[in-house]
Amino acid sequence: MGVTEDAAGPWLIAGLGNPGPGYAMNRHNVGFMVVDLLAERMGGRFKRAAKAQAQVVEGRIGSPGPGSRRVVLVKPMSYMNLSGGPVNALREFYKVPPQRVVAVHDELDIDYGTLRLKLGGGDNGHNGLKSLTGAFGRDYYRVRFGIGRPPGRMPVADYVLKDFSPAERKELDYFVDRAADAVECLVTEGLERAQSAYNS
Repeated sequence: MGVTEDAAGPWLIAGLGNPGPGYAMNRHNVGFMVVDLLAERMGGRFKRAAKAQAQVVEGRIGSPGPGSRRVVLVKPMSYMNLSGGPVNALREFYKVPPQRVVAVHDELDIDYGTLRLKLGGGDNGHNGLKSLTGAFGRDYYRVRFGIGRPPGRMPVADYVLKDFSPAERKELDYFVDRAADAVECLVTEGLERAQSAYNS
C-alpha cells in the first residue's frame, strides 16, 4: 500500500450505530464513538451527506506526508439494520472499492474492550454487517470492538441497546481511543501490522 494507491481515492471508514441521542451511549453505538474520535483527531465535524442518509467527514489520517491517507468517515443515519444502503451510496459516490471500506462495530463474542481486526467473513448475526454485506459483498475490513455477552438470560437485543454500565464506562474512553488507533494503523500500515499491534 503506497502513495500511488492512495492517489486512487480515499478509504471509507463506517462507524455503525443508531442515530439520535437516546442511542448515543448504547453498546451498539460504539462504532459511532470511534469515528467521532477520529473526526475530532482530524479537526473535522460531521455534516449531512448530500448523496446518502448519513453524516460524513472528509480528511486525512496518519502522519503528514506520503504516509497519510485520505479518508471519508461515515455515520449512517438509517438505523443499524439498514446501514448498507447509505454506506454503499457513499462508496459508489467516492468510487471506493469494498477492499478500502472499514466497518467499526460492536462484537458480542469478544470480551469487553478487546479488539479484533480482519478482512471479510460472515456477519455473525450482526444486523449492521448483514446490511453492508447485502449491499456490496463481504470483502471489507472489520474492526470488531468487544462488548461481551449479555448476563444471565437477558435477550441480546436488549443488551446491545442498553448503555455501557458504570463499570464499563470507567474504561470506555481508553478502549475507544485504542480502537481509533487501530483504525489509523490499519489504513496507514496495513492489516497484518494492525493485527499484530491491536488484536488481543
